[in-house]
Amino acid sequence: MTIDRVKEMLEAQSYIAEENVAMSIYLAMLLKKPILIEGPAGVGKTEIAKVLAQGLDTKLIRLQCYEGLDAHQAIYEWNYQKQLMYLKLHEQSSQTISEKENHIYGSDFLFSRPLLQSIQCEVSPVLLIDEIDRADEEFESFFLELLSDFQVTIPEVGTIEAQSIPHVVITSNRVRELSEALRRRCLYLWIDLPSYEKELAIIRSKLPDINETLSQEICRFMEEVRKMKLDKQPGIAETLDWATALSAMHVDHLDKNTVESTLGIVLKDWQDMRKAQDSLSELFEKVGVLPKMEK
Repeated sequence: MTIDRVKEMLEAQSYIAEENVAMSIYLAMLLKKPILIEGPAGVGKTEIAKVLAQGLDTKLIRLQCYEGLDAHQAIYEWNYQKQLMYLKLHEQSSQTISEKENHIYGSDFLFSRPLLQSIQCEVSPVLLIDEIDRADEEFESFFLELLSDFQVTIPEVGTIEAQSIPHVVITSNRVRELSEALRRRCLYLWIDLPSYEKELAIIRSKLPDINETLSQEICRFMEEVRKMKLDKQPGIAETLDWATALSAMHVDHLDKNTVESTLGIVLKDWQDMRKAQDSLSELFEKVGVLPKMEK
C-alpha cells in the first residue's frame, strides 16, 4: 500500500481529506500501529474507519464505548447458561471434573466480543474503537495488551495471538483526557471543523445534484454559525443532513423562513437554537453575496 493508493482509496469513497489524513492512514498501515483520531464531534473521525474497511474490502468491527463498559462487553464473555446446561446433562458421565472443566472452557462456550473478534479474523479487519473518551479510565488497561502485541489473554484459556493484525482506529471527542499509556501506543491525528472550501467540496462530492447557489450559501452560513459561542458546534454530519433535506425540498437558496423551520437539523441544543434565531438577521448579513466558486 502506497500513499498514492491511500489517497485514491479515500477519493473513491468520496472522502475529502487533507494530506495529513492520508499520510496518517498510510503510516498506520505501514507501521501496523493504531491511529488515535481526535477532534470535535461530526468532523468525520468515525467515517475514516468505514472508508478504510470499504477501500480494503474487509470487515469493520466496531466497539462503541460508553461509561461502565468493561472487559465482558469488549473482549470476551463465557456462556454461563450453556456451561451449566452442559454440566447438568453430563452429571452422570464418566468424565472427570478436570475433563468437564476443560470442555466448558472451550471455544463452544465462549462469546467473542469486538476486541477478541478483531484478532480471530483470517483477513485483517478494521477495528473501530469509537469514542474511547466516554469509557472509564480503567477500561483503557483492558486493551493495552491488544494495542501493543495484538493478543488477548483469557485466564481460563491462555494467550490468543492475532491470526492477522487488525487496522485499529480509535476516536475521541476529548470528553476526558486519555492516558499516556494509550497515546504512546498510537499514531495521532487531529481533525478540525472544516473550512468553507473543504465543506463545499464535501457537499459537491456527496450531493452532486444539489443546487450550486444553495450549497455555497449553506457552507457560508455554517461558517458563520461556528463562529458563535455555542454549546454544541455543528459538524460536517449536520451540514450534510441539512443540505440533503433542503435539496430534497427543492430549495435553491436560503431565506429566513426556511432556516428557522429547519434549524433543528443543524443545532441540537435549545439555547444554541435561541442564540441562532436571535442572530439570524446578523448571520444573513454576514453571509452576504457569496463569491463565485469554480465548479
